[in-house]
Amino acid sequence: MANPIDTLPAHDALLDTSGLYCPEPIMLMHNKVRDMAPGEVLQVVATDPATTRDVPKFCQFLGHELMEQHTAGESYRYFIRLAS
Repeated sequence: MANPIDTLPAHDALLDTSGLYCPEPIMLMHNKVRDMAPGEVLQVVATDPATTRDVPKFCQFLGHELMEQHTAGESYRYFIRLAS
């Protein structure tokens, strides 16, 4: 059986916000996407359950595509394609 990590989308950058709580993960995401090019994919790893609400709203508000999101125990993983 394939490891779930092996089937995750390719990404251009990784932002690990593990251990941080609202609003820090979203603030760090804002900073990270400023350094990235349109169309690139950002993987975000978080442990704050509030990100399940905040990350989709972040994407919707800024026009980014939330490609996938996964939950494994107390860890949340998001793949975001930056808007053009």
